[in-house]
Amino acid sequence: MLNVVELDKNYGKRKILEQVSFQIQRGEVVGLVGENGAGKSTLLTILATITKPTKGAIELNNVEYSKKLDDIRKMIGYVPQEISVWEEFTVEQNMLFFEKLSWKRHTKEECRQLCLDMQLSSWKEKVKDLSGGMMRKLNIAISLLNDPSLILLDEPTVGIDMKSKNEIGKYLVRLAKEQGKIILYTSHDMNEVITFCDRVYAIGQDSFYINLLQSNGVKVEKL
Repeated sequence: MLNVVELDKNYGKRKILEQVSFQIQRGEVVGLVGENGAGKSTLLTILATITKPTKGAIELNNVEYSKKLDDIRKMIGYVPQEISVWEEFTVEQNMLFFEKLSWKRHTKEECRQLCLDMQLSSWKEKVKDLSGGMMRKLNIAISLLNDPSLILLDEPTVGIDMKSKNEIGKYLVRLAKEQGKIILYTSHDMNEVITFCDRVYAIGQDSFYINLLQSNGVKVEKL
């Protein structure tokens, strides 16, 4: 379980996050929505241990962030908005490169199977020659090499075709339901959120997302 208690984040006098508290259970796919600048990406970077909170406590699987940071990092897979792969490398070369940086060892066959599970069949192609959807899938596959308990994704389907969005969404749901992963991701695509998320957290002052999602029967809670 991910447990966040009274989280604050300030940059000088500017408050980005204030008294943010929530829980996510294993097996849940949870959306995080809000207008630009509301603090979605900041919250994800804090949960990914990239940014330090100003105040508050976070626990993952009963392990406190403040006490066992190295252990926490082994349990997290983080996918930023930017595609963070080597474009001159092939899919294979990228997977094998990042496998050597991961906490968990994989054979070449296991790395390829991870890609195939996401319907990323290209293996010998250079990343620069892939479609946007295929690049996004590779980005996600790399984040899963650690076999993380918590998967954090910042706009993982932005700018890609509907088919790839659907394939990625279905794969995330399968990871959560079959492997008990905790998945939290941001998106501005409300159809995607409505289709794949068990429930949603809304951050910021704008009530547009809350009203839209609730009108479609989605459980939404304001942070």
